[in-house]
Amino acid sequence: MATRVRKTNTEQKILDTAAGLFHRHGLRGVGGDQVIAGSGVAKSTLYAHFRTKDDLIAAYLRRTDDSWMGRLRAAAEAAGPEPAEQLVGLFDALLASFDRHGFFGCPFISAAVEAEPGSQAHAATVAHVRRRQEWLTGMARSAGAGEPAALAAHLGLLIDGALAAGRLLQDRAVVDDAKASARAAVLAHTAQTNHTTRAPSA
Repeated sequence: MATRVRKTNTEQKILDTAAGLFHRHGLRGVGGDQVIAGSGVAKSTLYAHFRTKDDLIAAYLRRTDDSWMGRLRAAAEAAGPEPAEQLVGLFDALLASFDRHGFFGCPFISAAVEAEPGSQAHAATVAHVRRRQEWLTGMARSAGAGEPAALAAHLGLLIDGALAAGRLLQDRAVVDDAKASARAAVLAHTAQTNHTTRAPSA
């Protein structure tokens, strides 16, 4: 059992180091030597845990998927019990991220651009988008949207666009605008099927 704990701690240290480097330099801009130097592990230790850079990137993206989905869900739940409110409130996760440390951009957008099709990193990115869209579609259905998948697609584009524009402009107003657009989209998609739906609050 102690051996497994040491291994887990080492993996965590490597992934923490890699995450910081990937944020600053992009996926392609980081090499194994940088991860080794930053994490303080031996080269053999790095490759014992992650045989290739693709393995490391995929593990980083899977961990990021769990973390980011958790933040989106928490922000949605904090907006109240109504699904329509939650679909708008989830954008507060983006605002919280910006207020903590500025926008580094979205690692999944970066991976979509930088990772080779067929790679583990590309597969992890696709899996994240599908997981997020399934969640958004379920909430849109609960909110009474006439076309839940269409509303989910609209909101997904707003999330991705806000993260990309936020990286470029470093201005939280980008997310404020995305949240306002999300509110309008939710109202437009739910008004036809649920005339009693209360307008999502700011």
